[in-house]
Amino acid sequence: MGEILRVDMTTGQIKKEAVPEKYQGLGGRALTSKVLLEEVDPTCNPLGSRNKLVIAPGMLSGTKAPSSGRISVGGKSPLTGTIKEANAGGTTAQKLASLGIYAIIIEGKPADGKLSVLRISEQGAELLPGDEFKGKGTYEVSEKLRAKYGSHIGLMQIGPAGEMLLANAGVANNDPEGNSSRYAGRGGLGAVMGSKGLKAVVVDTQKALDAPVANSEAFGEAAKKFAKILLDHPVTGQGLPSFGTNVLMNIINEAGALPTKNFRKGRFDQANQISGEKLAEVAVARGGKATHACHHGCVMRCSNIYPMPNGKVCAPIEYESAWSLGAHCEIGDLDDVAMLNYICNDVGLDTIEAGGTLGILMEGGVIPWGDGKAAIKALEEVYTGSALGRIIGNGAVFAARAFGVTRVGEVKGQHMPAYDPRGAKGIGVTYATSTMGADHTAGYCITANILKVGGYVDPLKKEGQIDLARNLQIATAAIDSSGLCLFVAFAVLDNPDGLPTIVEMLNAKYGASLTIDDVLALGQQVLRNEREFNKRAGFTKEADRLPEFFLDEESDPHKTKFDVTNDELDSLYNF
Repeated sequence: MGEILRVDMTTGQIKKEAVPEKYQGLGGRALTSKVLLEEVDPTCNPLGSRNKLVIAPGMLSGTKAPSSGRISVGGKSPLTGTIKEANAGGTTAQKLASLGIYAIIIEGKPADGKLSVLRISEQGAELLPGDEFKGKGTYEVSEKLRAKYGSHIGLMQIGPAGEMLLANAGVANNDPEGNSSRYAGRGGLGAVMGSKGLKAVVVDTQKALDAPVANSEAFGEAAKKFAKILLDHPVTGQGLPSFGTNVLMNIINEAGALPTKNFRKGRFDQANQISGEKLAEVAVARGGKATHACHHGCVMRCSNIYPMPNGKVCAPIEYESAWSLGAHCEIGDLDDVAMLNYICNDVGLDTIEAGGTLGILMEGGVIPWGDGKAAIKALEEVYTGSALGRIIGNGAVFAARAFGVTRVGEVKGQHMPAYDPRGAKGIGVTYATSTMGADHTAGYCITANILKVGGYVDPLKKEGQIDLARNLQIATAAIDSSGLCLFVAFAVLDNPDGLPTIVEMLNAKYGASLTIDDVLALGQQVLRNEREFNKRAGFTKEADRLPEFFLDEESDPHKTKFDVTNDELDSLYNF
């Protein structure tokens, strides 16, 4: 069953606990959200001592299930005020699960303001002094900790943004090569980690795929079958392994749903210059990699390694980052996008919110539209903790208030990702109704709206979007709990054997007898828990709305408005 590691940052005590019955059978997002509902006052200050940071591997993490190395980080968000789970790849989840760690619960905060490093190994866990890393970027800290403990370690850490408690700070995880770039980025959980005085978590073990399995023979057969399902699908077996997530840039641009110049239009005339195809071409020419795996056992390999002209390497440039730091700001130079991405990785910011915030600065006339060099200079201010740097680090809504900007693509205080809700109305429903603010991964309706995966729902009509978003949010909550990468959904939605095979792996792992209905019920319960937390925090149905300009302004090229009604949005959680 494993054990829970409870770390009290006020006293410095670390306790190992048996898993309580109410948390048994859970993992990933299901576990982080359950712990928060049970143990955290939803009205608490997100950066105060009463909030908790919960770190949980997925239910299949640490096994040989393909693409199952995801980790969930949970807490009350300082960006949105809602419950938050941020999901990341990297090596940490598999190593924690292999050590039998069911979850880490970080509580309290130090009175002396000093930083600590939590080291976990097969011999136990200890809090070590971390002030030597104060103010250091994630790349330098990763290099130093890998030099001290070995290149095998799993590592979670915050950058200077997290130390400064900036509301857009994320939690970085290292990939197998040691790049500190696999982010549990959204919602400001890096600031929560910083408020606890925790600079880094070092998982010091060679183990990676050693989590116990009840029926290894059945598990091996199911895992092999699931790998084939992934490799046989055109998205997970061809598109992502060839060009990574940024293969979407040209596709979404052609569909007219690529938000450009702060959601003024749905196409960017320089999209091909920051696309996955262009990225692959340049990366390979410079000795990098068009695609690579962000964790052991990934068969989709949708990450990348992009060498920059200054000799530094950005790994990876994902689609959402290329959009937010590129098309959203009308920046068409891939090297400028890469440098902005690198700064975010190093200083510890979520790229989606950071790019959205730079767009607000452009909207407010602080820097010119399309000026990549000016954007780089502005983003570097976060390192210094200057007034401008802190404004940028606190996200788009904060920056908009500072500079008198009223046009902000956000829901519940979190900036929208890379799809215009007027050109893909299903994702607009997800943005509005997600428990965690505007979030594409909560219910990725682009599958049916644009990619025609799992069926087709016309992206320009409102009919069918509520059902699509509802079903995908339920399924996504279950996938986030399993430890599987969300991208497996492409193959699962198109292959009738996909979901049953996931259930087979879960049953073989735990010696259980789950059904498909049980797994979907888990997804529903996760959403109920998150909605209940938000309700207790003071959120009402009126928070599930898009900004007014999406309802009032037509978007080119389709000349459409977002016309899903409030009553229809309110019907989504009727299960």
